[in-house]
Amino acid sequence: MLKPETQRIFWFLGIATAIITVDQVIKAIVVQNLVPEVSYPLIGGLVHLYLIYNDAAAFSIGFGATYIFTIISSIATLTLLWFGRKMMSVSWALMAGALLGGVVGNLIDRLIRPPSFGSGYVVDYIQIPLNFPIFNIADMAIFIATSLTVIRVLSGQQIGRA
Repeated sequence: MLKPETQRIFWFLGIATAIITVDQVIKAIVVQNLVPEVSYPLIGGLVHLYLIYNDAAAFSIGFGATYIFTIISSIATLTLLWFGRKMMSVSWALMAGALLGGVVGNLIDRLIRPPSFGSGYVVDYIQIPLNFPIFNIADMAIFIATSLTVIRVLSGQQIGRA
């Protein structure tokens, strides 16, 4: 049986690794098989696959400032790695791991994709109705982990505590 601290670190790094892997594998499949800016209906047309290369942050904030998001993502990754091991509950460790997975998933794109190292475009491909911005698995992980954190903090919970 693993010690509780070891279990929390396992879940933190495990969920981060799973999200990074799924995000990068799906992005590779999408880039290999879809034509950019062509809509592919999925789930009865409720969701569409629509490949774009994004040089902005979430919700298209900051077009053309990719290198700044690379720096911010790098700092966020190091910070999450530092604080992730200090989480005192599995639920907080899972949320921190999901956030880390999402941040690293998009950071990998910024580091390895064209046009250049540190200024690469993030691969986005999930389009939903209502003119919502196009996003990816990493974005979903970031959004969900951040939303759950806000809800928990507003309900009086202290970050990282049970």
